[in-house]
Amino acid sequence: MRNMQRIKRDAVRDFHQAKWDEPVIFELTAPGERGVVPPGTEAEILAAIGEVALPRALRRNIPPALPEISQNRVLRHYVRLSQETLGADVNLEIGQGTCTVKYSPKINDQLARNEKIMEQHPSQPEETMQGTLEFMHETDLYLREISGMHRISFQAGGGSQAILLMASIARAHFEKKGEARDEIITTIYSHPSDAAAPHVAGYKIIYIHPDSEGYPDLDAFRAALSPRTAAFFVANPEDTGVYNKRILEFTRLAREHGSLCCYDQANANGLLGVTRARDAGFDMCFFNLHKTFSAPHGCGGPAVGAVGVTRELERYLPVPLIDFDGKKYSLNYDLPDSIVKVRSYFGAAQVVLKAYMWIRALGAEGLYGAAKAAVLNNNYMFKKLMELPFVDAPYIPGRQRIEQARYTLEKLLSDTGIGTADVQRRMMDFGAHYWTSHHPYYVAEPMTLEPTDSPSKADIDEYLAILGKVFAEAYETPQIFADAPERSVCHRLDESGMDDPEKWAVTWRAYLKKYKP
Repeated sequence: MRNMQRIKRDAVRDFHQAKWDEPVIFELTAPGERGVVPPGTEAEILAAIGEVALPRALRRNIPPALPEISQNRVLRHYVRLSQETLGADVNLEIGQGTCTVKYSPKINDQLARNEKIMEQHPSQPEETMQGTLEFMHETDLYLREISGMHRISFQAGGGSQAILLMASIARAHFEKKGEARDEIITTIYSHPSDAAAPHVAGYKIIYIHPDSEGYPDLDAFRAALSPRTAAFFVANPEDTGVYNKRILEFTRLAREHGSLCCYDQANANGLLGVTRARDAGFDMCFFNLHKTFSAPHGCGGPAVGAVGVTRELERYLPVPLIDFDGKKYSLNYDLPDSIVKVRSYFGAAQVVLKAYMWIRALGAEGLYGAAKAAVLNNNYMFKKLMELPFVDAPYIPGRQRIEQARYTLEKLLSDTGIGTADVQRRMMDFGAHYWTSHHPYYVAEPMTLEPTDSPSKADIDEYLAILGKVFAEAYETPQIFADAPERSVCHRLDESGMDDPEKWAVTWRAYLKKYKP
């Protein structure tokens, strides 16, 4: 075989994003243009698709305002859009923060697109989807072992909905007991949904801030507990990457007050095989299957927030649950105290399938290995970044983070006038994703990075080289940030409208109403 010599290259790749100035598909419409022209008259076509069999009340009075466009133009449109997008298949996705985007094996994607699952409908008879119910039930069993919980529901459509589900279960539990509890305690660095979702459910929110060491303040927590405390919601590690080493003391105090303890495990990537929610004193927890268990996030969805509960709280889970009697899998709707529904059916089966395959491929030792790799990767990056005089990480000084960290670039801004949003835009010029933080910014000029278990050392070094180049530019040529990104789809955007609901247009119809009079 011919000897192959490694090609040497600069650490920072030359990058330029495709730019097509592509209109939205409704603007490409041409009246009368079709992708497929079915044979027959209009009446014959309607009869063939069964429209005439629909009750009059279910028929449209006017046709839907769909774009009229040929197949080849549809293909070009969506391929062009895909070329204008940063994604894990073509870019370094280290900067996605708590929304872990790690590698999902392509065979898992292929199997999840198999027609045997794609063409199933969750309303079809149970006996015709035994395979789907089997892998969902087995994933339930695996997550019970990983979390220590008694039963898992896959109905929630993501982490925030999983938090809403836990808050709803807490409400149902205390209503059943006849107790008036209307307060939720959370920490300021837990995910914002740990406050927002219970608030939507009607709870008053009490925040716990860090103590002088940088951990959640135990004395403040003790003072906040009362007979009105329904539950303690917390992410651990928090979104700063700080792990609360006294978590058992927190859950013990909450339980002494009769409160429930709810674990936001969106940041569980570094804890698999290390610790379990139940062992830390929690009554409920959730995992994001589309994060920790390698089902792709997919631009915000599809997703599954897998909620685990103790035996005492199983009665409140949304129906249906999946049961197995040793011979047949079935859907169990017989939960008299169920909160009924947070989402249709029983979960996104394809997302559960990808998580199931990832768990089966790795096994117990592999999951533990993934956690160790995630922690190692993060702390390698952490050490390298903390060597820079203008990067810092608030709280627990001198101690490592778990599998992500929230840094501050406050000194970079003070020295150069270049802040984290400027760095974020410039990183796009090198094909790298970068994340700042949830809003509001409790850490000044935040930079949140999470390499997970997927990237190699070479990947992390390449990302660090890009960051290093951007940081150097901030000191040497700060004017370059004025129009950044320069090599992306577009330059600096006017984001002022994002905080003004009067300017939002979430549908094409709303856009036309507001901006195309």
